[in-house]
Order: sequence, then C-alpha cells, then structure tokens
Amino acid sequence: MEPRIATPADLSGLTSTIAGAFAEDPLWTWAFPDDDKREVWWRFLLQSILRYPCTWVAGDFEAVSVWIPPGGSELSDEDEERVGPLLEELLGPRAQPVLDLLDRFSESHPKDVPHYYLSLLGTNTAHRGQGLGMRLLLANLEAIDAEGMPAYLESSNPANCPRYERIGFERIGTFTTPDGAHEVAMMWRGPH
Repeated sequence: MEPRIATPADLSGLTSTIAGAFAEDPLWTWAFPDDDKREVWWRFLLQSILRYPCTWVAGDFEAVSVWIPPGGSELSDEDEERVGPLLEELLGPRAQPVLDLLDRFSESHPKDVPHYYLSLLGTNTAHRGQGLGMRLLLANLEAIDAEGMPAYLESSNPANCPRYERIGFERIGTFTTPDGAHEVAMMWRGPH
C-alpha cells in the first residue's frame, strides 16, 4: 500500500489509530490513565502537527507516522499556550507531573543538529504484528536518507527499542517520568 501525506481532514482517523496504538503504552497510560482523556491529548497534538506536510498514512489508517521537519516544533506557539489549561482540565492535580514530563521531553531533545523528529508511530490495533508500521517508517527513512538528514525519536516503550535499533537508531540517552517509574529512550539515526 502506497503511503500518502495526511491532511487536516484526516484528523479523526489519525487520532483513532494513535489512540489505539498507545492504549497500553507504559508512559502514556501513566500520564493519562483515562483512555478518553488520552485521546483528547492525541487529537490536540495531531491537529497542531498537521500544519506540516510530514504526517504519513498507510492504507486506511492501518499505520501512521508523525514527523516534525528540521527546525519545526510539535505545537504551534498558540497551541503551546493551551497545554497547561488543557492538562488542568483533563487531569486536575495530575496536570503538574505531566507538564514536568513534557518539559523533560523538550529539555532532552537534541538541538545542535538539524534533524527529522519522529513524534509518533502507530499501527491500527486490527493490523498489529504485520510489519506495517515498520514498513512505513522505513519508507520515511529512505526519503530522509535521500536528503542526507538524521532522524530522532523517543521510545516510550522499552519493548520497541530493539525494533528501532535494527533499522539504525542508537540510544543516546534516557530520561524518566518525574516519579522515576518509567524510562524514555532517546534514539538517533544518522543519515545512511
């Protein structure tokens, strides 16, 4: 199936795939224990990222890869201002630890070398285990390699790190949730 670039009209399909893909993720279920509130977060994040033509869809949302181009940011300045109030609305007193976690993502992100940033990669739950997400990722990396650019990601689930390592990503560091309960691997892949 030929991947295509997502548009704002794809927001609901993207949100559904990402919400399902991360429904059991150790880090994101820590941040948002309630599935519905986690889905609101994904929708908010994705609608902001869609300002770039760097989100890819395979098939009928069977797999999704969400990239930030070199020099870009996940959230627009306007949406960045909305994060605190949104998290307070969704999480109440748990908002501050999640804000602290988001700060750790930001502080850990490499800033010295322009790169593509894989914000999210997910496969529709009905299509897991078929290699669709990794095939989509490899197609993306082929295009990134053609530009001579590196790529960066954070793996919120330790079980996924070996998959990324097999395709050339290397761990360059880690950070944890504010309570130290969950670790995030920072991974870098130079141009191939």
